[in-house]
Amino acid sequence: MGHVIGVDVGSQSIKGVLVDEWGATTAVAGAPLRMHHRESCWAEQLPDDWTAALCQVVRRLLDGRAAQVDMLGLASQVDGVVPVDADGRALREALIWLDRRATAQSDALVAAVGERALFDRTGLNADASHGAPKMMWLREHDPEVWRRTHGLLPVGGYLLAWLTGVRLNDPANASSTMLYDLRTGDYDTGLCEAAGIDPAMLPAVAPATRVAGPLTPAAAEALGLSPDCRVVVGTGDEHAASLAAGVIAPGDVADVTGTAEPVTAAADEPVFDEGRLVETHGHAVPGTYLVENPGFVSGGSTLWLSTVLDVAQAAVFDLAAEAPPASDGVLFLPALTGATAPRWNAAMRGCFYGLSMNHSRPHLARAVLEGCAYALRDIVDRLDALGLAGGEVRIIGGGGRSPLWCRIKADVLGRPVRPVLSQEGTALGAAMLAGIASGLFRDVGDAVARTVRLAPEPVLPGSPATEVYAESYARYRALFDGVEGALA
Repeated sequence: MGHVIGVDVGSQSIKGVLVDEWGATTAVAGAPLRMHHRESCWAEQLPDDWTAALCQVVRRLLDGRAAQVDMLGLASQVDGVVPVDADGRALREALIWLDRRATAQSDALVAAVGERALFDRTGLNADASHGAPKMMWLREHDPEVWRRTHGLLPVGGYLLAWLTGVRLNDPANASSTMLYDLRTGDYDTGLCEAAGIDPAMLPAVAPATRVAGPLTPAAAEALGLSPDCRVVVGTGDEHAASLAAGVIAPGDVADVTGTAEPVTAAADEPVFDEGRLVETHGHAVPGTYLVENPGFVSGGSTLWLSTVLDVAQAAVFDLAAEAPPASDGVLFLPALTGATAPRWNAAMRGCFYGLSMNHSRPHLARAVLEGCAYALRDIVDRLDALGLAGGEVRIIGGGGRSPLWCRIKADVLGRPVRPVLSQEGTALGAAMLAGIASGLFRDVGDAVARTVRLAPEPVLPGSPATEVYAESYARYRALFDGVEGALA
């Protein structure tokens, strides 16, 4: 039995892990990516940057072991759109998940089919972050590209096609397009017609663990892998991260701390949240669903603050440790690109509140961490009300490496949180899918048992800060209501 590679295609970087025949991670590599923001609420990336970074990462992982790798899996940022020609070449920059320019197109789709009908079929909130509005925007605002467009692929779908020549989409990615019917497990012809999207332009839906095919000779050469190496369909990044956190059945919650902070729980059947805080997507685990909030800007907020303060991103956490719980009254709304908690509102923007002359950089840093914890509480409380969050909150990603942030979250949530220790959890989730397809693991349960590493003990709530945070959270919610009301 050979090795497998899992790759996390994120917004700020591509990261990969090499997993051996015993399920152990034996190598880790990464390469940076850039986002481009040409206008407010626009976020684009160059598809060529993804392929170049992917090749760098895979070659760094191999170190002479190319012949031992027999399967590769991708876990990619969701909600991106790449228009491609008949040969699979990207026709322009990709509109990625963070891009919210297509508000008018989202509204038009709602007007065409009705908000209730859209929700009942897709389990989604009508929002410009999803795929269909972005596709509609391309048709309306880039007609020359649209005229040559043969396919509309998500980020992972684009890379899968580059790797294998095959266009496929797993239920996780397909269910985030606003064109997918959760109950039938396929694209809805009525929604496609209303959006003006030919279903033939969308990749066919297949399970995340299905083998899409072997590498093309060109891709194998670029990656330094054998042409016999095969590639699984793969999944979305938060779906793979949830798998790597062991969230494969109802009970525990995955808190995926990346540029955004998706918060997820597994379900055995579609869940339709009438409060519209969480959505239901297909999961990487065949036959199950992932109920999630796609995430407020979390790591992106700490990155933004580090740029504003002209310090390294890690220094934000050092500064935060110098301030007291509740930041002496300073509050931060993590809505730099719109809000998804406690309510979805694309017009919301981030802010600091409560500043006075005694406040300094540590107060700002801690307020950012606390504001993200308050948004997390909004979502976890809702998942709990839906009967999906009776267990602990498992923190996976960079945020789980900060003892301070874990402590803040435990005290804000009033429930145990447990860091996931596995290296590069999202990439590991992709490797788990590749391992299931290759026969390295018997099934999802076996993959979880053999690869997922959790902290021996959870971080428990109950410090003196718990009561302070309860009061501060109430002020945070009042602040959100006030800022939102000022936009009306």
